[in-house]
Amino acid sequence: MLAYILRRIALMIPTILGIMLITFAIIQFAPGGPVERVLAQLQGQQEGSLSRITGGQGDLGGGATRSGSGGESSKYRGAQGLDPAFIKKLEAQFGFDKPAYERFGKMLWDYARFDFGRSYFRDVSVLELIKEKLPVSISLGLWMTLISYAISIPLGIRKAVADGSRFDIWTSAVVIIGYAIPSFLFGILLVILFAGGSFLQIFPIRGLTSENFESLSLWGKAVDYAWHMTLPLAALVLGAFATSTLLTKNSFLDEIRKQYVVTARMKGLSERRVLYGHVFRNAMLIVIAGFPGAFITAFFTGSLLIETIFSLDGLGLLSFTSIVGRDYPVVFATLYIFSLLGLAVNLLSDLTYTWIDPRIDFSASAA
Repeated sequence: MLAYILRRIALMIPTILGIMLITFAIIQFAPGGPVERVLAQLQGQQEGSLSRITGGQGDLGGGATRSGSGGESSKYRGAQGLDPAFIKKLEAQFGFDKPAYERFGKMLWDYARFDFGRSYFRDVSVLELIKEKLPVSISLGLWMTLISYAISIPLGIRKAVADGSRFDIWTSAVVIIGYAIPSFLFGILLVILFAGGSFLQIFPIRGLTSENFESLSLWGKAVDYAWHMTLPLAALVLGAFATSTLLTKNSFLDEIRKQYVVTARMKGLSERRVLYGHVFRNAMLIVIAGFPGAFITAFFTGSLLIETIFSLDGLGLLSFTSIVGRDYPVVFATLYIFSLLGLAVNLLSDLTYTWIDPRIDFSASAA
């Protein structure tokens, strides 16, 4: 097993390199960029604003606005009338004065040491930004996964036992309808109904905690946190448990029809002992082993619109705004971290399979 783990870790390196290389190449051909963004901001601004943007180089900014001639042609839109020396200064500030291969190599070397640099436009390190947004994403991802599993596993088992009954039919209809409703649309409905939109104002729609959170007792903090998380989680969980519910049901149905279950019943074992003593472990193999992947999926991909609707400043919103704003250090750092975590979670899922069922041996199959 150790050889299998080491082999999987070794395969992560070319995978990460491929992801970063493809993304870096796409960025090179994408229109716009941090330099063009600054140039667009400079148009129509006064000398004082220009001086602040360029980090105190007031004389450079003033010379740029007074040059008026444009000097030589520039590859940047909005560069007309700006001193070429000023544009070169901007390129150096963002690292675009070096060839693409050199910038890519430096980025990989820095990322290998988990040095992600600083944001272009926020004047803070990328790691600090990510740490600042983590509580929101962890809260949404973890609680959504736990709640959806707490609903889907008992419901899936009950549906498998009562397969074809009225209960199975109407719960399937509810699950499918819930899965079909977009979470952001349900979130807007919750805001309208319960957060002061048009009817009741029961729940808040901003942040994870209240302003007086630190002054509350331990119980008060727990209640305040749950109060803020109720609506976002309700919107996310609505369709999250559909897949795991049906997966649990089908897994139990497959196991219930196997010969060892028939033999256990013939021995006179109670239905409960057959179900939870023999069927449960085998049927839950796929469901439980998929928990790490489900958490990562919820953690990184499912909360952008929900964060926007409920004014929660998390990693999803950070990634989106960084892409729109061409804040490349944040874009590449979040991509690198997300990819690395995704690969690690895939390995963890495989190891979870072997922990639940020792008969599974990935190292033997890989050999």
